[in-house]
Amino acid sequence: MTSATNTISAGTRDVPLPLGGLLALAMAAFITLLTEILPSGLLPQMAESLGRSEALIGQLVTAYAVGSLLSAIPLTIATQNWRRRTLLLLAIGGFAVVNTVTAISDSYVLTLAARFVAGMSAGLLWALAAGYAARMVPDHLQGRAIAIAMVGAPLALSLGIPTGTFLGTLLGWRWTFGVMSGLTVLLVVWVLVKVPDFPGQKRGQEFGLKTVFTLPGVRPVLFVVFAYVLAHNTLYTYIAPFLEPAGLKERTDVVLLVFGLASLLGIWITGALIDRWLRELVLASVALFGLAALALGLAGSVPAVIYGAVAAWGLAFGGAGTLFQTASAKAAGKAADVAQSMLVTTWNLAIAGGGILGGLLLSGFGVAPFPWVLAALLIATFVVAWSAKSHGFGAAAPR
Repeated sequence: MTSATNTISAGTRDVPLPLGGLLALAMAAFITLLTEILPSGLLPQMAESLGRSEALIGQLVTAYAVGSLLSAIPLTIATQNWRRRTLLLLAIGGFAVVNTVTAISDSYVLTLAARFVAGMSAGLLWALAAGYAARMVPDHLQGRAIAIAMVGAPLALSLGIPTGTFLGTLLGWRWTFGVMSGLTVLLVVWVLVKVPDFPGQKRGQEFGLKTVFTLPGVRPVLFVVFAYVLAHNTLYTYIAPFLEPAGLKERTDVVLLVFGLASLLGIWITGALIDRWLRELVLASVALFGLAALALGLAGSVPAVIYGAVAAWGLAFGGAGTLFQTASAKAAGKAADVAQSMLVTTWNLAIAGGGILGGLLLSGFGVAPFPWVLAALLIATFVVAWSAKSHGFGAAAPR
């Protein structure tokens, strides 16, 4: 199976995939993630333009994450009865507004506020995306549909960030955010044409937060998401200063391209194997990320080691979102939408934590402790994922 195929064999018949709609969701994921992490590739330019340190510019990523983590659960619960496409269009439309504000703002405070509002749109969109993709296909194709819808995330990492960094260097960082606004307007039209509408939850059948949180398997998944993404974002947000001791700060775009291309391979592998090897893929992802962190800790000033470790890191991270979302959906069953909002909140809490933790490490100790902090987090992640065999990250049922 590849995500580019128009049909997937299911037993003795071919079931067509609604690629137009799924790829529109992928584009939404692309814009959402690129808006989130774009400052990571533009730290020096934005710091100079807005008159702030790179550590403070890194908090633009944190503000985005805080907006997501504060809004995902309450907005998802409050809108359970809304038509799904209407809600999706509102979430997407928010990016056109806030990226335009970011592009023209000369105020750090206004930019910070715009990033917070962008995070609110992202929190709602991420809570919708996986469930939306799953509803567009039969049950036995849901994991693969989610993988296609999530392909926008590694594309943002592999193509969007390096391209944005290049455009920021060539034309100025403001143009990059302006282009993002234009892409968002085009996406609204695409969604109207290709994405089907679905009703919301019937009144009286909504799921409460406490009920979903206490479902077996939900809490281990949330812990793994938090520790894994905290490790990722601690380094990713400050990748440019981390590369400086190896003389690669000016090659940040190339390093991020290596990461993103490896991420594409990771999501392709995940899409091909997730229906049968979910547990094994999660454990392999955590272990590979841990080995990459170890390599960076032992030889992080050697360019060849950095490129190899970043490739391994990208391979591990590429399918992580799909793996965690699928595990969450399986653990929550009919309460998957609320569980996804909890996952989004946890994910963005980890992003905010990574921005803060990385900023504190960078300001207080430099970049040397980064790999060892990552390694400690990933050891805890592996232990919890390994232990959650009965619920959360169980073996796939035999076919």
